[in-house]
Amino acid sequence: MPKIDLDAIPQRNTTGYPAPFNADVQGRWYRRLAPVAGLTAFGASHVVLKPGAWSSQRHWHRDEDELLVMIAGEAVLIEDEGRTIVRPGDVVAWAMGVENGHHLVNESAEDCMFVCISGGNRDGSGSYPDIDMKFEGDGYFHKDGTPYPTERIP
Repeated sequence: MPKIDLDAIPQRNTTGYPAPFNADVQGRWYRRLAPVAGLTAFGASHVVLKPGAWSSQRHWHRDEDELLVMIAGEAVLIEDEGRTIVRPGDVVAWAMGVENGHHLVNESAEDCMFVCISGGNRDGSGSYPDIDMKFEGDGYFHKDGTPYPTERIP
């Protein structure tokens, strides 16, 4: 199995989230690992959260499993059930279809770093329980179905 050269993959902090929901993730820097490795059956990202940054808006996926491995630093996992500190070596997972909104927030003074792996239908759907937004296919929508003027970034 070839080793992936992380330094050769540009970091991005782009998001398709419409304003004002994009502001919370501005300190999230990620590298997409799956495309450079030629992987097509699942997604994988190497993520750095700067102090104060969120991994995403709190969300859940109808058609996609997620698994996260914390590598360095610490973050607070916020789910429907409450808050949990996640530290290096911790592994957390969310099964597709389970309506448990989740995200990580870096409340520390240092960067944290993790790898997130997802499998299933990336064009699927899900929701953001704390805000008036859901996602389907390539778009973001208000919960009443009205589209936001933005596109999801793969």
